[in-house]
Amino acid sequence: MSLTPEQLQHTRDTIDALRREISKAVVGQADVVDTALVALLASGHILLEGVPGLGKTLLARALGQSLSLDFARVQFTPDLMPSDITGHAVLDTQGLGGELRLRRGPVFTHLLLADEINRAPAKTQSALLEVMQETQVTIEGQTLPLPRPFMVLATQNPIDTEGTYPLPEAQRDRFLLKVDIDYPAAEQEVDVVMRATLEQAGDALPLGAVQPLLSRDALLELQSRATQVRVERDVADYAVRIARATREAPGLSQGAGPRGAIALIRVARAAALFDGRDFTIPDDVKRFALPALRHRVMLAPDAQLDGRRVDDILQDLVERTDAPRS
Repeated sequence: MSLTPEQLQHTRDTIDALRREISKAVVGQADVVDTALVALLASGHILLEGVPGLGKTLLARALGQSLSLDFARVQFTPDLMPSDITGHAVLDTQGLGGELRLRRGPVFTHLLLADEINRAPAKTQSALLEVMQETQVTIEGQTLPLPRPFMVLATQNPIDTEGTYPLPEAQRDRFLLKVDIDYPAAEQEVDVVMRATLEQAGDALPLGAVQPLLSRDALLELQSRATQVRVERDVADYAVRIARATREAPGLSQGAGPRGAIALIRVARAAALFDGRDFTIPDDVKRFALPALRHRVMLAPDAQLDGRRVDDILQDLVERTDAPRS
């Protein structure tokens, strides 16, 4: 069933309103905000990377506050245990039988902020594998579904920062998009300083003006609309060719698996809806190729010695992959 013009316009209006709410807290970073909203439409998880102080946590908090959904935050630390995230079973000593009772962890929410996820070791990071892939948690052999919608927004510091652990490959692959946040332009940085200090004491995040805008049912409806966006076979073929090209690209020791091409199409559908269309075009795939693939490939040792960057290799690869003609 195709989307009506009214549904497309309503989606555009809703996205614009969300963008305005988030901009009340986040200054600049328009591309980063739009990418986060596309991931939300695509029902995907997002990984935000950047040095401390660039607004990663602020963006996640602002997005969460603009949605009328349950929100939880986990601060990842080296001593954090998997059960601190997913929950655990405790012995009920009050009852006669001494039965085990399940105590649910913070993942039982709609929007989970995994703050500084690479501060915790791989064992704890991997506690999110089942959560992110299957939207469920298994505790003491009992499988518990998570509420829907469910989205993980994780922040991490660059892996060469002291006290960090690289995310396991399987964990990285569960994120639909990885967004690298860079330093703002000079004028925007002045605006950031003004916003953060205006009538505020200390380091409190400037979230007071952000109002809840989108309910659970309304968000589920938008995500359902994204699944109705048409994808022609030649666009899917284009996404597959880009993903397959990463497996043979000079400078990469490991390319993206089939989940990379799937991610490209999921994001392309959401991007089309984001722009008010009910059909995808090759530019939807091309636009999000880097955030959809940069965390699914690995730089070869010789490329690292030469100082090459994953993004440069991927950008060159995308430019050399012929897009289908309309």
